[in-house]
Parts: sequence; C-alpha cells; structure tokens
Amino acid sequence: MLRATALTKAFSGVQALRDASLELRAGEVHALVGENGAGKSTLIKIITGAVSPDSGELEIRGSVVRRYSPRAAKAMGIAGIYQQPALFPELTVAENIAMGSGVEHLGRFGRVNWRERRRRATALLERLGARIDPEVEASQLSMPQQQLVEIARALGARARIIVFDEPTASLSEEDVGNLFAVIGQLREQGVGVIYVSHRLEELPLIADRLTVLRDGRSIATQRMADTTRHQLIQLMVGRELSSVFPKREVPVGEVVLELRSIACDASGLHDVSLSVRAGEIVGLAGLVGAGRTELARTIFGITPPDDGEIRLRGERVVITSPSDAIGLGIACVPEDRRRHGVILEMPVRDNITLASLDAISRLGSLDTRREREVATDYSRRLGIKTPTIHTLVSALSGGNQQKVALARSLVANPALLILDEPTQGIDVGAKSEIHALMTELTAQGTAILMISSELPEILGMADRVAVMRNGTIVDVLERGDATQERIIARALGHGPSGFEMVAAPRPVEVS
Repeated sequence: MLRATALTKAFSGVQALRDASLELRAGEVHALVGENGAGKSTLIKIITGAVSPDSGELEIRGSVVRRYSPRAAKAMGIAGIYQQPALFPELTVAENIAMGSGVEHLGRFGRVNWRERRRRATALLERLGARIDPEVEASQLSMPQQQLVEIARALGARARIIVFDEPTASLSEEDVGNLFAVIGQLREQGVGVIYVSHRLEELPLIADRLTVLRDGRSIATQRMADTTRHQLIQLMVGRELSSVFPKREVPVGEVVLELRSIACDASGLHDVSLSVRAGEIVGLAGLVGAGRTELARTIFGITPPDDGEIRLRGERVVITSPSDAIGLGIACVPEDRRRHGVILEMPVRDNITLASLDAISRLGSLDTRREREVATDYSRRLGIKTPTIHTLVSALSGGNQQKVALARSLVANPALLILDEPTQGIDVGAKSEIHALMTELTAQGTAILMISSELPEILGMADRVAVMRNGTIVDVLERGDATQERIIARALGHGPSGFEMVAAPRPVEVS
C-alpha cells in the first residue's frame, strides 16, 4: 500500500532523515519505533503530506507522490490519529465526522441534510463498535471516545492507510484494550496501519512487523514475532543497555521533607503524612485520580494546604506559591512538559536559566556571559542534543525537552526535587539517561520525590514506594518488599493479604 524509499529531510541544517525507508502492506499493523530524535515524526509528516522530502521517493498503491500536502494525502486515502485528538470541541460528533469526510450531505436547495449526516455518522461509529451519540458535542467526550470519532472520520473519508502516533499515551489499560480491538477490525478490513509508540510492551500485542529508525536512518525491518524486547532496545539505541534502571545504593542522610497530616480541599487531599530523606528516591504510586500530582502541586505551593504541616530539615515552613518553594530549595519538573515544563518559543539558554536569574545577575542586570556558561555547562552535563543553546526548545525532541526542564530545576541546586512522570512519552535510551542522572543526584545528597504511572520505573528506581488512594497515602513499602502485585493491591484498596479493606460489619441486634 505504501513504499517510502531513501527519504531524506533536513531542517535549518539539522538532518532529520537520512535515507529512511518503510513498506506497509494491506491489512498490516506496522510499528515504527526509535528514540526521540530518530526521525519518526518527520517520516510521519512526509507520509501525511505535512512536509516534502529533500530527496527520496514515496509511493502510494504504486503511484509516486509528486505533490505533498495534507489535502493530497487525504485524497490518496491517508489519515493520522494523534495522541491529542484534533476535533472541534463545540461541534457535534456528526459534524466533526462530516468535516473530515469530504461528503457534504446536501439536500434540496443546497441545505445540509442533517438526517443523512446523522445516519452516516451512526453507521461509521457502529462499524467500530462505538456507542456514541452523534448529537453530543465533542467537548463532552472522553479521550478514548474522541479517538474513536477520529477513526470514524478517517473511515468516512475512505482512508486505507491510517497512522497512529502515540495513541495510548493518555489511555487506561481498559481503553488500550478497546483501541487494540478497533485496530484489529481495521486490519481485518484491509486497512494498513502504521503504529508509533514508545511503549515497547504494547508492540507484541498489536504489531505484525516493525521498522526501527536510528539517527534518521531505517536500521531494520523484521517480524514482530521474531524480535525480543532486548533485541529491539539494542536496535533502537545502537548499544548494549546494561540496565534501563541504573539504580545504585547511596548513603541516606537526614530527613529533608516531612509532611504531617496534610489536607487540601481544593486538591482532595486528606491526612497525608510522608518523609523523604537526603539521597533517597521515594516513588509515589497509585491509580489515575489518586492524588499524586495534586500532592506535588501542594508541596510546590500551587495549591497550598488547608491543614497540616510541611517541614524542611526539621523546621516548619509555609509555602503559598512556587516562588516560596524555590526559595526554600524545592524544585519541580511537572508532568506536562510542553505546557508547564518548558517555554517552547524560547531558546534552550533562556529555559535553563529562567528560574535562577538572580544568581546570574549583577546589580539588577543579567550577566549574559554567565548565562551562556551556565546553559552550556548544563547542556553538556545532561547530554541535551541541540545544535546550539540558542535553538528554540520547540525544535528539540521530547526527551531533550525533558532534559531542558530538568536542567532548569538543577541550576537552582535544590535540596528536594519533585519529578512528575519524568520519563513519560520518551524513548528507552533517554529514560536510561534520566534515570542515571537521578542516581547521580541522590549520590550528591538530593532528595527526590518521583511520581510515575510505570510500575517498572517505580520498582527500578525507588528506595521506598508510597501508594496513594483517594487523596491519601495508604501504605509505604520498602524497596525489598515492593512488588507490582502489592502496589496494585494497595492502590485498589486491598490489604496485604489481597482482600479488600472494608470496615468490619456492625453487630446486628436480634430481638
């Protein structure tokens, strides 16, 4: 259905693709994998018509593509389903599907045939097994429902090639299973699927074949059934990874952070008690909505507590703003790096030094020479892959954007570092580098509170695991006692024996 041959593309002197090739067959799910910066996004943009290659050739069902544009790609039956659905929130499901289908549904006198539009939207949704009211506004839909509407829109536009770019990043395990079932239906209908994901554990469940990109080149194409996780990691990073979680034991010092019965009505927190010591990584685990990010926001002063005590090195402190937290030696790298972690329109240099301007200023004026030195030093120390420190952060890969966010926090030399999903959406090589950096920081005496939805990361990096449920900490497990089963059991409200923790029944009086 699709054949890309020796595609090459450069942006402002940065080589994004170098002789990249890919083949997609009808009824196949073809995984496209590689580290951040490997060229996956550029290859997808060429396939969907957003950019034109500098050289190479793209064929769609035997015809060579001469003009590249999203409109031309759509006309050739190509559609993209992305991590963040692109629906019009104020329009109904039926209207959104019609907007992308190219079918006008016009009745007499050029008016919209609303009945036909609703009927067609319903038929497309039923084809996917989606029970969604075509009259509901898109803004009222959940993330999985929005993805189904986008898939229905693609089918309505007669798409025969669909690109899924990190479609499960924001989905629950149940929603991921439902999405895979829909992709299975597409496969049976002869649709060719290109599937991009950093979640390597998903690939054996959904992919028929895979192509690995590294440094803009296609390194290998092979059957998924013949590829082990270890082999895949080696192909992606081009080197042997001794461990994705390079944890080492370091001396644990004094208590840096102590929470005593913290409560915050705005965040739904109640009776939260926890300590984090110098040189220690405390992992914060729990289901979505358990209160993990809310607790981080409270410690960092975004939503100050209504009750309880926060103590730093034994002294009670009052934190009412992020400025207070930074002044007390607390740094936070938020979950959504693109919205809250970095400023995309600013260069690497400014992002790294933004939270430490006082330290690099003289008599109220910014010392630009010192700013360049600091930005260059931290870019080197963290291995940030950027042409120069003057490059806009928006031009960097996700993993390097995360490193920039980390660098900004580290410049302030914090005593406590809060990391909210530090490796979400980045490749295995970048994960390993960030984990190594965390270990280095703990060796220097930094206390780290790490929030993660990936249990292997929690188990691989944490010295202790605090499990949250319904806005409070229900258990703290030592590293040697923590297992996936125990963490999940606590998060679901089950006790050590695996039975649900419920109040004992009151005795019944019998007259």
